[in-house]
This record gives sequence, C-alpha cells and structure tokens, in this order.
Amino acid sequence: MSTETIAVPTLTAKDFATDQEVRWCPGCGDYSILAQVQKIMPGIGVPKENIVIISGIGCSSRFPYYMNTFGMHSIHGRATAIASGLKATRPELSVWIVTGDGDGLSIGGNHTIHLLRRNFDVNIMLFNNQIYGLTKGQYSPTSETNKITKSTPFGSIDHPFNPLALAMGADATFIARSMDRDPKHLQTLLTRSHQHKGASFLEIYQNCNIFNDGAFEIFTEKSSKADHDLFLEQGKPLVFGANQNKGIRLNGLQPEVVELGDNFSADDCWIHDEKDFYKAQTLIRMFDDPHQSNFQFPRPFGVFYETERPCYEDMMALQIEETITSKGKGNLDQLLRGREVWEIKD
Repeated sequence: MSTETIAVPTLTAKDFATDQEVRWCPGCGDYSILAQVQKIMPGIGVPKENIVIISGIGCSSRFPYYMNTFGMHSIHGRATAIASGLKATRPELSVWIVTGDGDGLSIGGNHTIHLLRRNFDVNIMLFNNQIYGLTKGQYSPTSETNKITKSTPFGSIDHPFNPLALAMGADATFIARSMDRDPKHLQTLLTRSHQHKGASFLEIYQNCNIFNDGAFEIFTEKSSKADHDLFLEQGKPLVFGANQNKGIRLNGLQPEVVELGDNFSADDCWIHDEKDFYKAQTLIRMFDDPHQSNFQFPRPFGVFYETERPCYEDMMALQIEETITSKGKGNLDQLLRGREVWEIKD
C-alpha cells in the first residue's frame, strides 16, 4: 500500500487574485483594501475553496469579482441576509461580507443589526467613505451634517450614524476600525476578525477620491495623523501624539486629553481593555460629544470590544440534533397539515 504524502502547495496573495480587470476609479481606497485581504488570506489556515466573499451593491461590492474564491455579488443591502443563510447551512465555510456605508447601513441596516445580534460566525467589512460612490455622489447615512452633495444641495440635515455605536447597540461580539491607508494595521485587524468566533464588524475608512476626496485626510496623512489617531492596544495606555506626548485619562467617568510631562505620565492614562463593555461605549462615542471640538479627542483605531457568545449556526445545529433525538425525524406532510385538520365527507 502506498503511503506517499501529497504536499499541499503554499499559497500567496497572487493565488487570491483573478484575471478580471479591477474597475475602480484610479486612486480609490478599495485597491488597498483588496490588496490587504489578498495578503492575509494565505495565512488564515482555510482552504481557498472554503472561503466565500459575499457583497451587496456599491463600489465595494465588486469585490467578489477580484477574489479567486467562491463569492456572490448579491442585491442591495441583502449581503448579510444571504451570508446568514449560507453560514447556517454550511458552517464550515469562512464567510466574508463586503458592504459600504450606504449598502450596509441604509437599505441593509435592518439585516446588518440582526446578523450582529444573532452572532453568526462571519466577518463584516464595512467600507465607510461617507458618500454614495456608485450612484455618483449622494449623501449617505454616515455623511456629516451640512454635507453638500447632489442630493443635498443646501446641506444635509440628517444626523449621521456612528457605525461602531450601531454595532455596539446590536450586541456585536467584535467591533473594530481601521483605514485603507495603513496596510499593516488593516492586515492585523483583518486577521483578528477572522480569528474571532462570532460576528466581527470591521469599519474601514475608505477614501472616495472622486466624490468625497479627503474625508479622512486628517487621520491618514503623515503630517497630521500622529496627533489625531489613537491606536488601541490591549493592556496599553491610551497615548498618542507625534512624540507620544499626549494621553487620555478618565476624570471620573469623563475622558480628557492630558499632556504627558510634569503633571501626568503614561501611568495616569486609561489602560485599554477590549473586554470592558462600558469603556468600549465611551471610546466609540468619544469624538461624538456635541459639546467638544471633533479634534479635541483623537479618533481611535483598533479593536474596541470583543466578547464571547454562542454562534447562531452552532445553536441551530444543537437544537436540531436534540429535537431529532427526542422526537425522531420529522414528517413534512404532518408538518404541513398541522393540528387543524378536518375531513369533508359526501
């Protein structure tokens, strides 16, 4: 009997690229996100044939065409619903959902929150560019107040969503933020998303250089990002600044920015804990305070919150198994007839 071992070929990022022409506008942040996803895929330990990319409608939703995996370009706002059905029936698959601030938070908002509360073991990548790009520049659910666009020529009067706050309210078990212009950070958070058992929600700041160029420039440009970005690290103090000379401390329950030096040191700063439900809510809302300048507090990036909760597909499989054990396999005809049955005789 032959005992020959067949070597499994080592995959690279190129193995996850297709022969399709990538059709995003030159300079779009989607190119970088695609590259980082392709780079991390060989290292997640999942066979390529067990990886599925599902998208809705929007610029970001072209993603499945450019990933050499199984995938589906579905319908507007329904990627989360389709992914839920797939994961329920094929729990062994690694399912990734690609959506945008319009697709996932407007027409698809209802499906998004229910996927998060059900806690399917899937990964949501929400590309947030604060605009509708595919339909040529209307304001989106994350556009800032007074935003002038083709659909709001006098400025938007809507109050924008904070995507991470929405995820927190839906009891998501993994909540994080990264950006298109920090490849290493994005790769790290994509890997963390995969490693999490449950629904991961990763917001990615993505520049639309045609209809909303520079929306996140203060957080992505070398000249300004050090003073306006706060990178969260588990067990580390919240310190930022070009010279690491600023920190966030809690004054009671109120966060405040302090200068590190004579009066305060890193030891006085807030220590980040991804498991702290209450502090996560403060971090997520920290720059939303209407009484403060948006730039008094830095914008946090990293993992805000992670917890464990049973996954929907696991509980469903267990329920089916227990029911079959206790009652036997079901009878479809009896199920359809129900208990309210009567006969009509001549």
